[in-house]
Amino acid sequence: MIEIKHLRKEFEDTTPLKDVNAVINSGDIIAVIGPSGTGKSTLLRCINMLETPTSGQIIVDGQVINDGKCDLNEVRKKMGMVFQSFNLFGHLTVIENIMNPQITLLGRSRQEAYDKAMDLLSKVGLSSKALAYPDELSGGQQQRIAIARTLAMDPEIILFDEPTSALDPSMIGEVQSIIRMIAKTGRTMMIVTHEMDFARKISNRVWYMDEGGIYEEGTPKQIFEEPRQYNTKKFIQRLSTLSYRIESDEFDFEPVIDELQEYAEKLLIENERTSKLQLALEEICVNNLFELHSNPNIFVQIDYSEKSDVLSLELKYAGEHFDPRDSDNELFNTILAEPTTTLVDEEIINSPKWYNNHTKISFRWEDQ
Repeated sequence: MIEIKHLRKEFEDTTPLKDVNAVINSGDIIAVIGPSGTGKSTLLRCINMLETPTSGQIIVDGQVINDGKCDLNEVRKKMGMVFQSFNLFGHLTVIENIMNPQITLLGRSRQEAYDKAMDLLSKVGLSSKALAYPDELSGGQQQRIAIARTLAMDPEIILFDEPTSALDPSMIGEVQSIIRMIAKTGRTMMIVTHEMDFARKISNRVWYMDEGGIYEEGTPKQIFEEPRQYNTKKFIQRLSTLSYRIESDEFDFEPVIDELQEYAEKLLIENERTSKLQLALEEICVNNLFELHSNPNIFVQIDYSEKSDVLSLELKYAGEHFDPRDSDNELFNTILAEPTTTLVDEEIINSPKWYNNHTKISFRWEDQ
């Protein structure tokens, strides 16, 4: 139904979309997720031609809609958009907001438009508000009216741009329930959202956007449970990361320990887990790898997942392997034996970022 080829969008001071390529099939429900500023809303606005792409093609039902030859009004009859800011006309009543686009764009009679509007108001649970004005409604009610207005145009495709981001938490559920109802009709939908549970439950495909494009895509299960790319994993698990490269046995750990302590305090990680991580880091590097390798090449990565409340330490290094359980440090061995400590030992990985195969040792500390 929609094909996107090498889509690029530049603004004066930024380029949110660098090279987007995708196919959207009829009936797809695609959740678009990712950090703020990664082009999610810009992508939707380009698809609906509210923003003109800098280059590339957007093809809808075989027609290139951004070549200057396309009748955009005809395309937009197929494609509705729901904005985070509702975009209702304040001087019109609810019923007029829903009727007027039908009359002016679709040529329906006032009676046809009225009947359609009242039917949709009933479906979104707001038929009693037909004669109210938008400023008399709550944010959740206004968004439901905006959705009814979009549905009144009988679009084949609906683009939702953060439909719940402007709402109070108590109103989010009522709008999400309406979107779930629409999802059952078989319409093609794209939903930009920061509501991860909602994205997972409603979609059949998920796009994670980062670095100017669709950084990773897959099924909800794959993206939310088994993301392949580190940025995706970091976003989904709400990871906060520290990393270091150690290339000398004279490496000064004191600044690292100080930074780690600040990191832990900022994230409210208790001292006990932080101390275990510090001990593990120094024991493995100073008392083992530095003795095994005169010129160590060690990559250290420390992650904390706010979602799962797990603190982890990962060390990657090339060369001879040692078993952490062979340490003669009694305190370190006590930590290894604790049920809250998980050790993944001697995993050999072939990575293009390293000059040869290397060993990875990972520790995970869960809350008590």
